[in-house]
Amino acid sequence: MPKPPSRSVLSYTDPDTTSPSPRDLQDISKTTCRGLEISGLSRRNSASSEYILILPPISLLNHYYDSISAEEFIKAYASHLKRSGKLEVPTWVDIVKTGAYKELAPYDPDWYYVRSAAVARHIYLRKDVGIGALTKLHGGKNRRGNRPSHHADSSASVQRKVCQSLEKIGVLERSDNGGRRITQDGQRDLDRIATAVAEAQREAEEEDEEEEEEEEEDDE
Repeated sequence: MPKPPSRSVLSYTDPDTTSPSPRDLQDISKTTCRGLEISGLSRRNSASSEYILILPPISLLNHYYDSISAEEFIKAYASHLKRSGKLEVPTWVDIVKTGAYKELAPYDPDWYYVRSAAVARHIYLRKDVGIGALTKLHGGKNRRGNRPSHHADSSASVQRKVCQSLEKIGVLERSDNGGRRITQDGQRDLDRIATAVAEAQREAEEEDEEEEEEEEEDDE
């Protein structure tokens, strides 16, 4: 397994040719890096005003965890998996039940992509995860007639097949304790999706604020 990167970098173009001061670095961090601490700075070349901001190793999905909803991220990543066409989808997805307590197969024809995205996100945030934990995660209420309902686990076979499909495209890998963990390539893909979702939400919020301001001006 390749070692994870020891640092992350972002580019920054300084309008002045002078090197930014430590206080300027913090201002750059608040705007360009969203408040992440900058651990170093280097210039591309002596004649250029473009700098490289050296950041500590970061997990963008963890960084955006509070700002983006799980539903929006899973929807975006499931759409990405479907567009890529790399995820191997079993032939039985349209007839299989996702748990013994279920009565019917899922109505959504793309449920396998959604489940794969949800599993990848869960393992990304919690590192090593086994099949047993995933069956509890996607379990549900087992209705037992007149008796009280109990929690029932989802199908371990389906969860295992999802993990195997994600392993084949390099998103997951087996860990030493027998569970699954995210790979470096998988983390890069999920970070890219998390950034895109966060940017889309921020643009939507800015548009809503502009519309509210225009409505207030019209009322005045």
